[in-house]
Amino acid sequence: MSMKVGLAGTGWFGKVHAEILSKMDGVSVAAVCGTSAAKAEAFAAQFSGMRTYDSFLDMLDAEKLDAVYLCVPPYAHGDMESLLIERGIPFLVEKPLHTGIETPRSIVEQLKLRPVITSVGYHLRYRETVKQMRESIEQSGLGMVTGAWMGSFVNNAWWPKQELSGGQFVEQTTHLVDLMRYVAGEATEVYASFAQREMHRKYDDVSVADVGTVTLKLASGAIANLSNTCILPDGMFDTGLKFYTADGVLDWTMSELKTITSGNDVQVSKDEANPYELENEIFIHAVRTGDPSGICSSYEDALRSQEITVAATESARTGKPIQI
Repeated sequence: MSMKVGLAGTGWFGKVHAEILSKMDGVSVAAVCGTSAAKAEAFAAQFSGMRTYDSFLDMLDAEKLDAVYLCVPPYAHGDMESLLIERGIPFLVEKPLHTGIETPRSIVEQLKLRPVITSVGYHLRYRETVKQMRESIEQSGLGMVTGAWMGSFVNNAWWPKQELSGGQFVEQTTHLVDLMRYVAGEATEVYASFAQREMHRKYDDVSVADVGTVTLKLASGAIANLSNTCILPDGMFDTGLKFYTADGVLDWTMSELKTITSGNDVQVSKDEANPYELENEIFIHAVRTGDPSGICSSYEDALRSQEITVAATESARTGKPIQI
């Protein structure tokens, strides 16, 4: 079955997915929609046979698409998903689902009435080291999780503005929140503290916090703490999760998993497969076959990660813990 895929968004994520899809047998990225005709044309020039649009509705009307990828900024989500649900078109949407929670909840209600296959871009779930962590946690007594997403500032048109990006915890650290959920289970309460320390002095019109820490109570009884910052110099990046169990420590980073047991015995595991490629292959297979069982993060599941990140933002604003 030959598949025609449409793409909304001309940024980095759009290019990642387009490059992977264009190499897959029986798949063509038939069309791309950008915020302007110029952006769409510049994006399409990097590929072969990709038609361009500056209106998402026009693209859907003109093209007979089997699936659509939504790679747009957080604030732009909502109407596109609703149009795809109305037309019964499966979609993969990049995280986060939105800046807030009401729009994603509305999308979930629409999906209940008119189900379509969905996938959300929590690509870290597809790593072999993450599968290994899940299996280890199931066999161990988990006590605590700590995590950090420490990087530099993203100075584009929307990321520095709270109302457009949702802030770092919603837009970036959501990956760690989702991974924590996937490995250790759901959270029931969050308490957060965010602050502006440096970036609002360095750049104009910055409303996002540039440091923050969030304490979470998990349904299992375990405790978690996830922290982030975006004040580091460009190119500096330190991110990962540590799971403290009765058997030792699982120390996961983007590059490897260290399993540390008694006597400080260390075993190192690395990922061989590209998680972005796996994510795409599994989604395309689901659309072709109608079987979504291989998808690691559906829209409905991703809503739980969104609820945690938005609750953390509200807790930081009010200074009070939020029940989830």
